[in-house]
Amino acid sequence: MANTGAFFSSISGRASFLLFFVCFARSQNIVVFQPSFLISNGPQISAFLLGNASGISLNLRTVSASNTTGSIGPASCITEATRWALTTEQMGKSAVRFHLTLNQSLHSCGENETTANCCPKPLCVLETLQVSACAGSTPQASMLIQVAVNARLLPPNAGSDNKTVFPNQVYQPLGVCPCDLTSRACDARCCCDQDCSNKDLKLFTSHCLQGPFGGQVSPLPDYQCSVQSAENSPDWFPFLCVTSPPENNPYLGLFYQGDTIAPRPGPSFQTPVLSAPVPVGIYIQGSPVVTSDNKYFTIPQMVLGRCINGAPVAFLQNIKVECVTPFRSCPTGPPLQTQQKDFSSEVLDGQGGAVKVNLTDDEAPDLTLFLSSGQVDFTSEMLVCENVTLALDYKFYWKGNGITSISVTRTVGTIVLNGSLALTTRYSAVFLNGDAVAEPNSGNPGYQVGRPVIAGILDNNTDLMQRTLINLWKPVGDGLCSSANVKPVMFGENSTSGCLLPVGQRNMSQCDLLRATVADLQAALTTATYVAQRGNPDLTAMTDWLNISFVTTNSSSATVDAAGVCGDIPSHQHISVWSLTTSLVDGVPQREIQALEVSYSISTWALDCGGGDVSLCEDPEGSQLFPITSSVTFIDIPINAGPAKNRFQINFTEYDCNRNDVCWPELALPFTRYYTGEPYSQSLAKGMILVFMFLTAAVLGTPWRQIRQAWRNV
Repeated sequence: MANTGAFFSSISGRASFLLFFVCFARSQNIVVFQPSFLISNGPQISAFLLGNASGISLNLRTVSASNTTGSIGPASCITEATRWALTTEQMGKSAVRFHLTLNQSLHSCGENETTANCCPKPLCVLETLQVSACAGSTPQASMLIQVAVNARLLPPNAGSDNKTVFPNQVYQPLGVCPCDLTSRACDARCCCDQDCSNKDLKLFTSHCLQGPFGGQVSPLPDYQCSVQSAENSPDWFPFLCVTSPPENNPYLGLFYQGDTIAPRPGPSFQTPVLSAPVPVGIYIQGSPVVTSDNKYFTIPQMVLGRCINGAPVAFLQNIKVECVTPFRSCPTGPPLQTQQKDFSSEVLDGQGGAVKVNLTDDEAPDLTLFLSSGQVDFTSEMLVCENVTLALDYKFYWKGNGITSISVTRTVGTIVLNGSLALTTRYSAVFLNGDAVAEPNSGNPGYQVGRPVIAGILDNNTDLMQRTLINLWKPVGDGLCSSANVKPVMFGENSTSGCLLPVGQRNMSQCDLLRATVADLQAALTTATYVAQRGNPDLTAMTDWLNISFVTTNSSSATVDAAGVCGDIPSHQHISVWSLTTSLVDGVPQREIQALEVSYSISTWALDCGGGDVSLCEDPEGSQLFPITSSVTFIDIPINAGPAKNRFQINFTEYDCNRNDVCWPELALPFTRYYTGEPYSQSLAKGMILVFMFLTAAVLGTPWRQIRQAWRNV
């Protein structure tokens, strides 16, 4: 602790002395260099001049010690030419910071290089500099700088190409020089570095790194015979060790085809710059839409959970997003304040021409769909923002691989602002082929997991199938059915969701109307009557579509409604989908829908007036929340690989070895294949040996001998 206190006392004492000296020097018009002597081994030097520096100029010259006295002469204000550049920087009223920069390259001179801008020796710069502070022609202070700068070990042909060319490793291993760690620079003690000149190698030729080619430093494995010594080697080691030269290293045997690799930019927090659009020949699905001035056609879109104003539009990919923006002042530019010129750009049609965007304005009748409550500031003045862009709905009409026309409907409104609001703007883009919306398929040909189940409604006038979706509840916000959205049924994904319906005493007094209301809400989820059997159905072929089975709700007994109670409410809708795997395409299972059934579960709703709280049953304006749910279940139909069993196999199982402990067909072993305890070939061989032994015993045995004797006596 005493040493620590002494250390801090020393630091504070030096700081106090320095401050005192600056104040004293300023009052006495004295200047001094800090530090007064400096040793440097780099091409850049910095120091300070303290005191009243007004009217003081700095002078730089090269000095050397006298051969007789060994001392350096007094300071001088005579300007001399040096290879150093002197710059100054004012640091307050009583300090000047100056910099010295070497105006010479530090690379070593080549064998045939005669220019002066290189270093002929490894010690490139060795000199003493004197910096003098002069008031006119009179030196006021001076400092000495001892400079010793070594040359940089750079190859003479170092270029600025930013590509690395790897050799063909079939003939030249990639690890031919493992110690070559710096590209286009000589690594010290790496004798195999091709960037080192002969002059560089002379500096460390006797201190090369150990290993193959003068640089492989990976440790040898334990199984090498040269690793174990006589003291710690086990008795079995001389017989099982491996003798291999150290050059035979696994790191040098990586045989990959050489290639040219361009450097990739690293991660950055800056906004990425979009690359220039590729010239459009024809549009294909997913390619960006390009304007006539070779820019992306952009609209606001959701990217990584945030709304991006300049996101490109992709061909045949529909967009529908909502962006929530804090609204504190009237906007002055797009996308919230748009002008006619913002829609004047022409879009390449993919057929060699261009199309214009046709703009149609629409006034928003109800701003509650776009505004939500925020903070009210009574101290600020009320602002009226006119013609605020609330929605942009684009329609791209296409045919083949081109765009025929583009129209956009701009919805505007006037917002009265007093504080801050949350503005919800809506943007959409749909691609229409005629009047039909371009919709992606859910597989080719079979359904893929995670794609929407395609449903259809038959148009009796055209006999064409109109595509639609089967939906489930998707609650948002407060969870009420009045504000809930819907989500499509995804193939292969079981799901359950629902919303809440407020029901009061007035609704409970009209149970038939309540049942019809709930039934209409559930029926709106599934408006289709057909479902596509495969993921890419043909709208003109009825063989690609299946009828949807709707199971009617039947109560087990007569519905009895009482005060505050309603029964047979279809509160739950369940969708059952049976699918079958029919084939494989490139290893991907292709699934087809075999049947789809929509059924309902009924329940009884009753107002909860218990617990001493009867206000719900007495107040006609009070309400209670009841759940309305929907679910979907996917059922896989197993594939029956074996043939159908006949009536004898089903009824008579006495001889079935899989169902009985005694397997009678195994009695004929090895002439039958029912016994699976050992291979059939071994069973047959053993059986034939037993038969041969039995015949031999019978021929050579007593019964056969008596028969032969009786035969001779006859």
